[in-house]
Amino acid sequence: MAAIRFGNLSVFTARSSLKDKTWLSMSVKHTCAMKAGQGTNGQIRSKVLAIDSMNPHVKKIEYAVRGPIVIRAGELEKELQQGEKKKFNSILRANIGDCHATGQEPLIFLRQVLALCLYPQLMQDSSFPEDAKQRASRFLSACGGNSIGAYSDSAGVSVVREDIAKYISERDGIPADPENIYLGTGASEGIRNVLKLMMTSLEGNERAGVMIPIPQYPLYTATLSEYNAYPINYYLDESSNWSLSVEELKRSMTEARPHCKPKAICVINPGNPTGQVLTRKNIEDIIKFAHEENLFILADEVYQHNVYAEGSEFHSFKKVMMEMGSPYSEMELASFMSTSKGYMGECGLRGGYVELVNLDPDVIVQFRKALSAKLCCAVTGQAAMNVIVNPPKPGEPSYELFEQQKNTVLNQLKEKGKMMSDMFNSIDGITCNPVQGAMYAFPKIDIPKKAVEAAQAKGIAADALYCFNLLEETGMCVVPGSGFGQREGTWHFRTTILPPVQQMKEMLSKFGDFHSKFMDTYS
Repeated sequence: MAAIRFGNLSVFTARSSLKDKTWLSMSVKHTCAMKAGQGTNGQIRSKVLAIDSMNPHVKKIEYAVRGPIVIRAGELEKELQQGEKKKFNSILRANIGDCHATGQEPLIFLRQVLALCLYPQLMQDSSFPEDAKQRASRFLSACGGNSIGAYSDSAGVSVVREDIAKYISERDGIPADPENIYLGTGASEGIRNVLKLMMTSLEGNERAGVMIPIPQYPLYTATLSEYNAYPINYYLDESSNWSLSVEELKRSMTEARPHCKPKAICVINPGNPTGQVLTRKNIEDIIKFAHEENLFILADEVYQHNVYAEGSEFHSFKKVMMEMGSPYSEMELASFMSTSKGYMGECGLRGGYVELVNLDPDVIVQFRKALSAKLCCAVTGQAAMNVIVNPPKPGEPSYELFEQQKNTVLNQLKEKGKMMSDMFNSIDGITCNPVQGAMYAFPKIDIPKKAVEAAQAKGIAADALYCFNLLEETGMCVVPGSGFGQREGTWHFRTTILPPVQQMKEMLSKFGDFHSKFMDTYS
């Protein structure tokens, strides 16, 4: 069987021989027979749901940030806990933007409001500030039975939608309507819900086509695989800080047209995994292209607070689109935001929203109907989002501490982003664009031909081999660039910039030693 072993983990590959496949087929059948029940006539009953009969689109889903390397990292953690000796003492998980898991402290004000919502008896506790009590009381008054445990409206708690609309209006200087705001379980659910509206349910070149950036966050390819949609890949320009060119958009659209019905373009700004911040000119060009091609715009703007580079600035697609005037201001747009990123990092609370702009009223009716089938998203996540869009104001008792915590997080991310890109650029064979925003670096690695051939022999990408070796040698868990997409013949990996400064310094020191040894081994 063509499988690569890393500890107890087997990574099966497509490089199986006919003999391998026959053995696997016999093994699967034998296993199914052993697990199947016996019918009344003594015949073996097959499973109703088997690998060959399950939804084929689900089997195509891949999600690199929780893939085989991450599974192996979990195994190594258990081995360390059991006392096994390694070349390292702990696993550094730099594979996913999970802020609190890497040591970021929760915002005190946000947690105070949540505590008050969950246990209203704390309103009598004088240690809780009045501005936290006021927000919790207002939120609970909009909940059924004044309880966070009640279902909310399918679109979300009314006061949260009102506060989100006010936040957007103040951010952009453009009015926002609470009726266009829909709360969800993180931004991911909103993205999936909107993409679902565009599906054709047809096969072949009648499938819906959705333009996605390469490199991209694997949510998009995973969702398009599940929905049987056609990914229209457009490449970001690494030589120009991962910017986006209209010529590349036109190339990808021209190549895709014979294979699908193009419906939408997705843009991630600031970028994941690439950490770039789009200029206003870039955004205008994208809007003009989308108008020319009659495409719906999905703006993934969950990192809107994470902008670090001098001269970089976040511009929302809605603001730019509206300021461009007609006909661009009449285009269809969905903009997404989350509690998981920014300076908050409340990933586990699963709060998020989508603002829908210029959609057909009849489509909105159907969207609401689909949401109602799910009842509502987590009300705790909605409470967290309410704090983010309605934080303490100057003069309120919690304002100074809130601002101090917020600025500390953002300043440290800026420092760590520069530290990481500078370190990678100091190593021969690695180049890394400046981390302008978001929470990641996406360095390019020049992998020797011998290493590429070794990876091919194992049926994996060369950067996957690099990342597996990095994990086994140093305990650092990063994600190979092949999991995000990249230009053919180039190799990358994504790492977060989240670990504490001292831990990151140690990590970067280890990394340099590992890279030198890897290059020596395969030179």
